[in-house]
Amino acid sequence: MAILTERTPAEDNQVENCPEHGVRTDGPQAYLWRLMPDPDISGFVDAGEGLPLLLRRLLARRGVKNTREARHYLGSPQKLTDASRMPNLEVAVDRLAIACREAETVAIFGDFDVDGITATTILTEGLRELGAKPIPYLPDRFREGYGPNIQAIQQLADRGATLLVTADCGTSSVDEINEAHGLGMETIVIDHHTVPEHLPNALALVNPKLTNSDYGSEPAAVGVAYKVIHNLFDHFGHSYDADQHRTLVALGTVCDLAPMVAENRDLVRLGLEAIKSTQRPGLRALAAVANINLAQANADTFGWIFGPRINAAGRMLHARIALDLLLSENIDEAELLAKQLEELNQERRKETQAAIANIHDELSETDLKAPLIITASTKISSGIIGLAASRLVEQHHRPAIVMQIDNETARGSCRSLPTFDVTALLSRHSDLFQNFGGHRAAAGFTLNRERIPELRKRLIEDASSILDPQDQIPVFEIEEELSLQKVDRRTIQWLGLLAPHGIGNPTPIFLAHNISIIESRTVGKDNEHLQLKLRDGTVTWRAIAFRKASASIPKGESADLVYTFRRDDFRGDGALQLEVLDLRPAIRA
Repeated sequence: MAILTERTPAEDNQVENCPEHGVRTDGPQAYLWRLMPDPDISGFVDAGEGLPLLLRRLLARRGVKNTREARHYLGSPQKLTDASRMPNLEVAVDRLAIACREAETVAIFGDFDVDGITATTILTEGLRELGAKPIPYLPDRFREGYGPNIQAIQQLADRGATLLVTADCGTSSVDEINEAHGLGMETIVIDHHTVPEHLPNALALVNPKLTNSDYGSEPAAVGVAYKVIHNLFDHFGHSYDADQHRTLVALGTVCDLAPMVAENRDLVRLGLEAIKSTQRPGLRALAAVANINLAQANADTFGWIFGPRINAAGRMLHARIALDLLLSENIDEAELLAKQLEELNQERRKETQAAIANIHDELSETDLKAPLIITASTKISSGIIGLAASRLVEQHHRPAIVMQIDNETARGSCRSLPTFDVTALLSRHSDLFQNFGGHRAAAGFTLNRERIPELRKRLIEDASSILDPQDQIPVFEIEEELSLQKVDRRTIQWLGLLAPHGIGNPTPIFLAHNISIIESRTVGKDNEHLQLKLRDGTVTWRAIAFRKASASIPKGESADLVYTFRRDDFRGDGALQLEVLDLRPAIRA
């Protein structure tokens, strides 16, 4: 059985018209508020008064055990992980060096999401600069699907490719890589996905998740590609302008939801610094159409602004548009491509909204209350089934599978909760599928449409035996009670040092009691958001509460708030404001 791997792209978690929303709050269910237990901060006894108690507690919850580790975590990025620890990297570099010296034609087969596109960009530019003749190739999502396929490999061989390099795919492509070998192409797999039982017979499989790897972190594919190209330049003794690619590494890392810890966090911080002065026409054009000031870019800019637009190419038409944008050396060309991506992203939003409305029309109350939501339709595009599944998870807080039916085949996309391994679920019923794969939170599959009723019955029964009803109650894990009166400029500066946030380094969530509502009005296309002015004693804050219009508390009343901090880019001034994740009438003693 062929295995495919599907990830959760950045916009799978996007709130429409809320471009930088970092924490999900929408949905009909009430959230539980749970204050996290006190962490062990005994390792910070030698920190002195310079490190606030709040930071010690937040750092401890992120695995920072002592003062020495805190200095590294909060300080500027230092030396990155030794690339020689990456499995098979040196073998790959040696073979790529031959390709560069002999001006070989190298086919680069990438994935159609942000991680694959940025990895393909880095490999294409790096190999071209060192003398090889790269042919970048991204598959058509609708016609070819994910990963290498035999027909494309044959076409690349016909174009003279003697070396095939995969980017963000290939770890499971046993048959396809055998085909490449039969056509006279050696292969290098550059990937980061879960390693299956049977591996392809590649010359080099460069993947940090290989058994016995001691790399120490989980970079996205673009991070692996960056390491390969950096070492390839070192191999030749050539100067390497790392900044030109660090921004792409940060972009792919954030959008692929790679853990924001260890080297990944440092790579994103380096990329955020580099983008402030980037001269890459594609990024500058993309920022222009989105009305973004690159000097103020942060990780949310990548995840909520750039990511959805780049992904829209492959979802709506073809990922090559986004690749051409990043590879462009001409600002006029880049501006045209960026405008096209902007239009495709608007179309993607409309299609997603329509699909969700259609799905809810077809699902019964019983379907929505099942432990696993499953739906199939001929009316939804395969380009947005993952987005639709994510939205169902967000709205109903249970795993979801959305299938697109095309002739005799159904293509499904799965999204899950942190407590439920959806790929393990598929594995237990592997006989159902023509192919499948993924990771704990996201997966994809294809199967014969006649087996959809069987799939529905078996998977729901399986999920019922595993999922605890308590897992389906949404919870805000609150790190600290923090009165707004105690938040000053220095507190904000300290909190800023914890960024960028992501998996493994979550955005801190706080609780404040008895906050006065000074102003409250609904905003947004459908008046579903709240814009607030809040007061705690003598301190006043602006705030936004996404999709919380139904929880509005009248002006003059008091509320308890679950909140975090965010920059107000929507109104263009970039001032700091509160993001209210949930609010309730204040409970007075």
